[in-house]
Amino acid sequence: MARVVVMRSLEDATGDRCVDILATGGDHGWVGCRRDPEDAHGWRRLDAPRMGFASLDEAHRAAASAVGWLN
Repeated sequence: MARVVVMRSLEDATGDRCVDILATGGDHGWVGCRRDPEDAHGWRRLDAPRMGFASLDEAHRAAASAVGWLN
């Protein structure tokens, strides 16, 4: 299986949420993440990555339609 690479990481204004735009082989997708300032763990994924997009831009548009603050 191909390795998933974060191609773009887009943070909200607070720095507590982000959306990662992903690529693996010829597949693209996105995943929402959060971090809690009191937790030293760092970023945690909110759900499984949503893959199956033909391009990074297509994945970005899909994320923007699903994640309100990304607009």
